[in-house]
Amino acid sequence: MPRNLRLMESPILSILSSFGDYVLLIAGVIFVTLRRPPAWILVRDQLFDIGVMSLPVVAITGFSTGMVLAAQSFFQLSDKGLASATGLMVAKAMLVELGPVLTAFMVTGRVGAAMCAELGTMRVTEQIDAMRSMSVNPLRYLVAPRFVAGMLMMPLLTVFSAVMGIFGGYIIAVYFYKMSPSAFIDPLPIHITTFDFVSGMVKAFVFGILIVTISCYKGMTTRGGAAGVGRSTTNSVVICYSAILIINFLLTLGLNSSYTYITEFMAEWF
Repeated sequence: MPRNLRLMESPILSILSSFGDYVLLIAGVIFVTLRRPPAWILVRDQLFDIGVMSLPVVAITGFSTGMVLAAQSFFQLSDKGLASATGLMVAKAMLVELGPVLTAFMVTGRVGAAMCAELGTMRVTEQIDAMRSMSVNPLRYLVAPRFVAGMLMMPLLTVFSAVMGIFGGYIIAVYFYKMSPSAFIDPLPIHITTFDFVSGMVKAFVFGILIVTISCYKGMTTRGGAAGVGRSTTNSVVICYSAILIINFLLTLGLNSSYTYITEFMAEWF
């Protein structure tokens, strides 16, 4: 085998092996969740940690992003006679793109890193091995409650972020740029479609799955003591951020193509 291929073999095989293990973890979590849902008390604790405790940082992020969007949109559009589109641009961006992505980033930094560190510590101190020795499935007890909570709370946090962003944009447009409140609000119910809302919720749902599963996988495969926990936590955050950006692009293409196909089909047959 050529020397260059031998040098590439180990990293490539390692990546493929890790990806395969990650897919198996997702399949295992889905199986144990559908077979017997996790205890409500465990899910409740994770709902509070992922959802309620993330509200402040999500609110600040959404509000500040909405203000920046409104300021830039009004500045760029006012001299073209399109200032009335400021509210619509803020709402569309927050609901479909920036809301889901920025919320996922904040949850990754606040919750995902903590999940990875917690499970990583349990791994290096052999607590997970002890659970297996007592016939306790770590996926059911540790991962499934976080999995369910992540799927449920990410869409709700995204809606909250979008609302805060629209509110922040409204404050800037109306009170700073003296835009008419009706000019900001009236286009929203007309041009914000069900597809926009569904797109944002689908992205948030998928991001919730990614954050929880990647963080838990990196935590449960931690090696090397305290230093290994730090490395796994850093890697989990970087991988989550990268996966969110890549999957967001793919979902945008897929959802837009699906909408175009469905619209053309409905127009042709109905």
